[in-house]
Amino acid sequence: MAESLFPLFQPSKSSVKKSMTKINACRTCKSKDIQSFFDLGSQPPANSLLVKPSDRENSYPLNVVWCGNCSLVQIDYTVDPKKLFSHYVWVTGTSKAAQEYSRRFYNELVSRAGRKKGFVLEVASNDGVFLRPFIDNNYKVLGVDPAQNIVAMAVKSGVPTICEFFGNEVANKILKKHGPAQMVFARHVFPHVANTHDFIKGLRTALADDGILAIEVHYAKTILDELHYDSIYHEHLCYFTLKSLEKILNDFGLHVFDLIIGPISGGALVVYAKKTRPEQSESVIELKEGEVRDKTNEFSSWKEFSQRAYSHREKLLKLLKNVVDSGGKVVGWGASARSSTMLNFAGIDNRLVSSVADLNPIKQNLYTAGTHILIDSPDIVLLSQPTHIFLMAWNFSNEIITMLKTKYKYEGQYIIPLPGDPKITS
Repeated sequence: MAESLFPLFQPSKSSVKKSMTKINACRTCKSKDIQSFFDLGSQPPANSLLVKPSDRENSYPLNVVWCGNCSLVQIDYTVDPKKLFSHYVWVTGTSKAAQEYSRRFYNELVSRAGRKKGFVLEVASNDGVFLRPFIDNNYKVLGVDPAQNIVAMAVKSGVPTICEFFGNEVANKILKKHGPAQMVFARHVFPHVANTHDFIKGLRTALADDGILAIEVHYAKTILDELHYDSIYHEHLCYFTLKSLEKILNDFGLHVFDLIIGPISGGALVVYAKKTRPEQSESVIELKEGEVRDKTNEFSSWKEFSQRAYSHREKLLKLLKNVVDSGGKVVGWGASARSSTMLNFAGIDNRLVSSVADLNPIKQNLYTAGTHILIDSPDIVLLSQPTHIFLMAWNFSNEIITMLKTKYKYEGQYIIPLPGDPKITS
């Protein structure tokens, strides 16, 4: 089944070469001891949605490697960031769960900073949802984001935001105009950064000497344990464990003193760091010990991860094919970036999933990258009376199922691909 559907397109070799580079050393520690363990084939950028399914699109190698020196898991090709981030389709405010989490994130950061006023800087601030609680509590704020369309949305909603790719040069401009920030946070952006050294240097430059830095990443241990292979796509260059994240922070004089596990992405790691070297919390110590105990940073664990992913692909294809062959109608929910990896890796197109519902109007009336499935509003997709809804944005399953039951009165079944084996539930 997988062989007959994949690959679904062929890239333009000349344009691909011009817009990508291959690394020959670790992105953070620069060691040349990097070993390949998981090849997901050539795929288009996950958010490169199409106006027409016949539109020309390029694909790029998606291969994962492990560093024998610092244990960082990373992909070995870099697609030009301007092609990925200058116009963006993910809007944080689309998710109710993200909006609710923004208030918890605010409380967690402020409680550690111990400040009731000051300057707060968010890097990769998107539409400003996570800065809103600080604004509501009279903090001075600034967001930085490279996507012109999203920055315009943030500014229109009253969140001060500048359109820039963040690095040390931009940090110095902010420092000169606004002074040092008492709180700096960067959520789900560091794994997207090609020049990791310049980015971390910029965070340190912008941070006050007594300030607090918070970095949130999709936690690689969760990716490993729960088989989140769909979180691997070209925007995500790195997949951090506590060990690999702490290593790069320490190299630039930033020291982790506390952490929490956040709910976004199916399991996120939020670390809090200072320029001084404070005592580490029990949470930090316990997580370090857990990574050692579970062999999270070892190559053998990641090699096994790739084997589990290939097995999962076959199970998912079999499940979908059985539903369709039995007369069922499957639609998807959530044209997320992670769903693009899963669809392309498994070779799932509109023969198995007829259309995809998405709440984000930016994505509606477009087609999924590579697999060419129409994305539309939930109201329209549900008119087709599907027997099964494939929760491609499975990390928001509870929120989606609640909405489908209460708002749309959906009474059919759900296909939940992850974590673990794919399953059908009502």
